[in-house]
Formats: sequence, structure tokens, C-alpha cells
Amino acid sequence: MHEYSIVQSLLDSCEDVARKNDAKKVSVVHIKIGVNSGVEPQLLRTAFDTFKIDTMCKNALLKIKLQKIKVFCSSCQKESLLKKFEYICPICKSNKIKVTDGEELYLMRVEIE
Repeated sequence: MHEYSIVQSLLDSCEDVARKNDAKKVSVVHIKIGVNSGVEPQLLRTAFDTFKIDTMCKNALLKIKLQKIKVFCSSCQKESLLKKFEYICPICKSNKIKVTDGEELYLMRVEIE
């Protein structure tokens, strides 16, 4: 389960932000998980709750936004969200698309006190 190593990195990043801003604790952590990132949100939440105990994030709430796959079509020059895992443009049905979002995990915001 790579969620555990991801959480450790996430907690380290949150603590770095808190220390750089002279904060005493982290209250909310906002992340965005792409549906095609390979990260299981519930496992990540469980790992976060398990490993946050001895950190500045011990009382932090983890807010997760799931990001659908967003593509840009070079044929019709439109950006759209894929509703299925079919890598064709939902507008013009071209296969000349580039994934622009939905494959990564991002730390979006850290709320500190």
C-alpha cells in the first residue's frame, strides 16, 4: 500500500508549511486526488488518521476533492471531462486528446493556527 508513504510525505509537507509560518498546529489539509492517480481515497484517509497522531496535524481534518479526468482535444480545441475511462474526446470523438488533470495527487491548501 503506497498510501502510507504518500501520507508520510503529506504530513511532512504540512508540518513544513506550519513551521515556516510559525504556526502551532495544522487544522485542515485540503488535497485533490485524481481518479486515475492510483491512490485509494479511503485508504489514504485511514493512513492519514493513523499517522497524524504524533504530528502538528494530530487534530487536522483531511478534506479530499476527487478530480475526474480532464482532457484537451487537439482536433476540436476543447477541454472536457471524461465520464468513462474511454480516452476519446466526448465532444468530437477524436482520439487526439491529452490528459490535463485527474492523474495526480496534489496538496492544495493547508490551514494552520
